[in-house]
Formats: sequence, C-alpha cells, structure tokens
Amino acid sequence: MIRRFRPYFSYLRPQRGLLIAAILCGILAGLASGAGLPYMVKKVFPVIFAPQALPLSAWELALITLWIPAVFVVRGVATYLNTYFIQLVGTRVLEAIRLDFFRKLQILPLSFFQKNSTGDLLSRGLADANQLQVTLTTVANEIVKSPASLLGSIGFVAYTAYTEQGVALVLVTLAVVPLSVLPIRYVGKKLIKRAGQIQAELGGVTDIFSENLSATKEVRAFNLEARETARFSRASQTLIRAQMKFMKYEKALTPLIEIISAVGIAFTLLYAYKVHLAQDTFITLITALYASYEPIKKLGSLNNEMKRGLGSLDRLEAVLQAPVAIIDGPAAQPLPVARGELTFDRVSFAYTDGESVLKNVSLHLPAGTVCALVGPSGAGKSTFANLVPRFFDPVAGRVLLDGHDLRAIRLADLRRNIAVVSQDLVLFNDTIFNNLLIARPEATLADVETAARAAFAHDFIRSFPDGYATIVGERGARLSGGQKQRLALARAFLRNAPILILDEATSALDSESEAAIQLALKKLVVGKTVLIIAHRFSTIRDATKILVFDQGEIVAAGTHAELHANQPLYRSLYDRQQGT
Repeated sequence: MIRRFRPYFSYLRPQRGLLIAAILCGILAGLASGAGLPYMVKKVFPVIFAPQALPLSAWELALITLWIPAVFVVRGVATYLNTYFIQLVGTRVLEAIRLDFFRKLQILPLSFFQKNSTGDLLSRGLADANQLQVTLTTVANEIVKSPASLLGSIGFVAYTAYTEQGVALVLVTLAVVPLSVLPIRYVGKKLIKRAGQIQAELGGVTDIFSENLSATKEVRAFNLEARETARFSRASQTLIRAQMKFMKYEKALTPLIEIISAVGIAFTLLYAYKVHLAQDTFITLITALYASYEPIKKLGSLNNEMKRGLGSLDRLEAVLQAPVAIIDGPAAQPLPVARGELTFDRVSFAYTDGESVLKNVSLHLPAGTVCALVGPSGAGKSTFANLVPRFFDPVAGRVLLDGHDLRAIRLADLRRNIAVVSQDLVLFNDTIFNNLLIARPEATLADVETAARAAFAHDFIRSFPDGYATIVGERGARLSGGQKQRLALARAFLRNAPILILDEATSALDSESEAAIQLALKKLVVGKTVLIIAHRFSTIRDATKILVFDQGEIVAAGTHAELHANQPLYRSLYDRQQGT
C-alpha cells in the first residue's frame, strides 16, 4: 500500500533537512518512552524503596531522583520538536500539493470542467489535498519513530526477561505482541472501503454549497430556501453517516489492542507467579511491555491514516493525472502577429463519442472578414468559434491560421492574437484597472483609459469614487450587466488583436447603450477577422458574410439579402425574431 504514496514523497524532498530533524527527535522521544521509563523502574525504584545497608549520600540521592525528570525532559522536548518540525514540513507540503493541483487546473481542457462540478473540484483541491498532506507527513514521521519506540521497548523486555529467567520468560512475555497486529489488519480492510466514500460525499456537500452561493438571486426569486436547505441537509446527513461508519472501525482499534494487551499481561502475571518472579522484575517487564503497545497502536493508526489518504489520493489523481489535450506540440512554432486568415479543412468535432457537434465543415475566411454565425440553439455556432483559440481541438480535420495548422503554433502566441468577448463575462474580484489590464499587461493607464472611452465605459468608471481603482466584487457583482459588458469590450479594444470573437457582445445592454456600442464595434472590427455568434439579428447588420448552421453543418453562406431571399431556415429565424 505504501507504494501508492511513493511518487508523492517527492513533495518531502525539499524539506528533507527538517524531516530528518523531526524523525531524529521522534526516535529520541520513542527511546525515552520505550526504554528510558522501564530502565527507571528497574534501576531507580529499587534503590529508593529497597532496604539499604548504607545510607545514600546527598550526591547519590540527587543523581537517582533526577533520573525521573531527566527522562521526561528528554521525552517532552524531543516530542515537542518532533511535532513542530512535522507541522512545518506538513504546511509546506500542503502548499506544494495545492499549487500543483491549481497549476494543473489551469491547463486542463474546457471539456474537463464540463464533466466535473466546481464544488467537487474545490473539495479535491482543499479537503483532499489537506488529507494527503496529513497522510504523507504522518507516514514519514511514524514509519521510523514508532518502530524505534517499539524496538526499544521489546529489546528492553527481551534483555531483562532473558537475564532473569532465560528464553522461556522472553517467549511468554512477547507472545501477545504479534496478536496485537490482528485488529490492525481487520480494521484496515473495513476502512479502505469507507475512506473514498467520505471524500466523495464531502465533495457533494461542497458542490451544493458552491452552487447555492452562486445562485442566491434565483433561490430567493423562486422561493427555494426550504428546498435548498433540505437538499443540503440530506447531503450533510449522508456525509455524517459515512464518517460515522469510518469512525466506528477506526476508534475500535485502540480498545481492541488494549484488551489484547491486558490479556497478555494477565498471562505474564500467571507465569510470574509460577516461577516466583521478583516483584521489581515483574513491574519492570510490565512497564516495558505496556510501553511497547503504544507504538503498536500508533502503527495501527498509521495504517488507518494510509487508508484515509488512499481515498483522497484517488480523487486528486483524477485531476493530477488527467490528460492535457490542448498543449504545445514538440514542433510548435512562434507566431508574432497574425494576419487573420482562417481556414476550416473538413473539421468534425464531438464532445462525447457518437454525438457529433460539427460534421465535416470546410470554410475559408480571408483576413478582415466580419463573419456572423447564426442558427438554432445547439447547431454548433459556439463550438465552431471555440476551435479558433483552441479551447477544443477537432476530432477530425484541421483549423489553419494564415496557412498554419493551429496545433503547429505555440498556444500562447495563438491566443495573444485573439480577443474574446463572451456573453457570460467574468470579472475578477480586483480593481477595474487590473481587470482591464489582463488584456495587455504592459499597457499604461492612458492606454486603458483610451480603450474604456472607445467602449463607452470611461464615464461610468469615473463616476465611481475610486474611479479605475474601484473593486468590482466577486464576478463583478458591484456592476450592472451593461457595465460589465462594456468592460468586456474595453478589454477587446485594449488587446487590439487581429482576430475578434464576439459572443452576443451587446446582449446585456439597453437599446440606447446598444446603439452606442454598435458604433464602437464598427471601429473595433476594422481590419480584423471577426466571428460574431449572433443570437439577435441586430448584431449582424455589419457582417460581410453570414454562415447558417444547422445540426452541426454550414447549410448556407452569404449576405443578409441573399439568405433572406433564398434560405428558408435563415428567413424563418429572422422573421420570427422581427415578429413578421
């Protein structure tokens, strides 16, 4: 089982100095408990309580009595340093695991996020990463510390028993130790089934929590408060049941080992009576034997911890080992500035096997073409546009930019030449200035203000007390829909990329603002290759080419007048929206 964790011990390598110090302190604490305390019972107590022929000098008495605090000082300081160093190592390991997890999320394809909920991914990155950190540091610490304590205790028991009564007492005294392993094996089998279930249920609870917080307006608008509370309560109760099943077995381990230990001590007592073992020797043996059961219990807990860690490891590996399909190829070439010529060469695409979204699409768009994509919902318009910045790769065929296959261009260079204005704009919980600056990080304040003016956003930004330093809130919660949409357009102006993708860029604006934005868009699209995903036909009036999509195919292409006269689907969609 420990082999499953071996690749992840690399997280401990940068902390090996601290880890070695922690382990050495743990070994010292273990030896102080396993051998120091029994030795104290054997050597100190008889001197104090046995009849003395000669009285002890003050110096001798001081040395004997100081043995007790000396053992506990060594044990206490070593235990403290062991715990502190392990916690420090654990904190740094957790940071590294979460950073790797987060870094992997940044490069996974969009299709991965369509299959996995946000709440579950949050649970994996927080709760599961924390559990793996606890497991790694606990295993690294106890895998040496507990055996050292156990060997110290058993070694002292064997030595004392052999010197007093020979091999027979050694066998009787230690016979019960192997029996203590049986509960560990039994409980471990039960726990391995429960550990993964707990983490999965925790992900479900986090998912409901996250979903609810992102839909606060809808919950209140549709009177869903009671339903949401009941849904969360059911998920929480399921999690509690899974946790209690785990705890039922985990907490049974210590009592089982202690009961077996008590039986072993009882048999040792019986044997001591039969062989007339001296009381001080018996007490020494029992102290050492009892000290050996503590590391056995810790090794049992370590086994449980590894079972719990396996459940988290499986869930983390589903992300850490997920294939990254959208990457730079080994021969990827730089692309400083694109002209904007796009070619779709027999392109097909499917999100899942057997369900084609695009079917053998071929198309050539010269640089500077303003192209509108229209068609029923689900016809493939957004998928078509999403292939250009390589949010997805086609399953067949190829997409070319300026004659180069997109997969042969460095991904960062490709996306630097594309500006995307999405219908569902996301703003970061930062200032307006920093939210605009992501379009071109090297831009100056003057550049940002020029872009904002072009998008008719400068005036409303300056109306805020903090102006461009205004914090927009989570996902832009402090701004109206129209204000957020203008900031999206300002990003596009600032980026000034040769390719522009507009996903209904004016959908959140009132009619007056929309008219102003249409004027801005006329300037924005000049000299650019533009793909307009049109849900409202008012946004395509300036398109030089219109593509009509239906069931994953381009069924017609032309101008508005040509399509309205000759293409029944286009005419139907247009007339229905115009109310004619």
